[in-house]
Amino acid sequence: PLSDRLADQLRERNSLHADETPVQQLDPGKGKTKRAYLWAFRSNDLDGGPPMVVFDYQTSRSGKHARDFLAERRGHLIVDDYSGYKELFRQGVLEQACWAHARRNFFELQAAGNHPIAEEALQGIGRLYAVEAEGKELDIEQRQALRAERSLPELRAMHDWLLGLRPNVANGGGLAKAIDYVLRRWPSFAGYAETGHLPIDNNPVENAIRPIALGKKNWLFAGSERAGRRAAAIQSLLATAKLNGLEPAAWLKDTLERLPAWPNSRIDELLPLQESEAI
Repeated sequence: PLSDRLADQLRERNSLHADETPVQQLDPGKGKTKRAYLWAFRSNDLDGGPPMVVFDYQTSRSGKHARDFLAERRGHLIVDDYSGYKELFRQGVLEQACWAHARRNFFELQAAGNHPIAEEALQGIGRLYAVEAEGKELDIEQRQALRAERSLPELRAMHDWLLGLRPNVANGGGLAKAIDYVLRRWPSFAGYAETGHLPIDNNPVENAIRPIALGKKNWLFAGSERAGRRAAAIQSLLATAKLNGLEPAAWLKDTLERLPAWPNSRIDELLPLQESEAI
């Protein structure tokens, strides 16, 4: 009930981060494991309100699982370019792309051989992140004004530069792929700068997934689909507690002690959340 209620509250947010990571599930009778997935959905810190993350355990990477989790929810979804999310955007969910993924493509080119165009792209993206660092402690209206003054002109110049470059870049190479990755989804890359509440990248949900990736080296696999769902519920509650500055084990002990006699009508009071002001 607690993890279900946490998911309900998360779906009420105007914008969400989403990502997914593979996990192994025991395949009975075959003496081996098969691949399953933890889908992660995280609140956007710039929206205000207590941070939340919910893990949804599913047996595949089908985009249907994201659609089922989000149900009738609309608003922005901050994601990478995985095709599983595309149907959501056709149904009215608003796409927000991740500049960290775009930067990664140019960084790999630069790391492979001091690529001058990649270096120029990295400098431009760096200037966008510098604006974000400057506006981190501002409120939504102030951040929107800062982005209008500094980020939007930078984005327009970058768009014109990439459009001018592309006809002279051979198809199929790393540079073409890096440029096309950005140009193909340009409105979803540039849209954040027209607001004060959308983030520049999807890093918060990737950070939430990182403990899962490290933990897999210890727990290795889920024993069954049912066990995977239980683990996802526990991970959701403990990860959310940590995001809210609560010590997870202490919160869990206190909650388990109170839960047997706690009325269902007050279940929200048991969630591992601390109220916060909008940034």
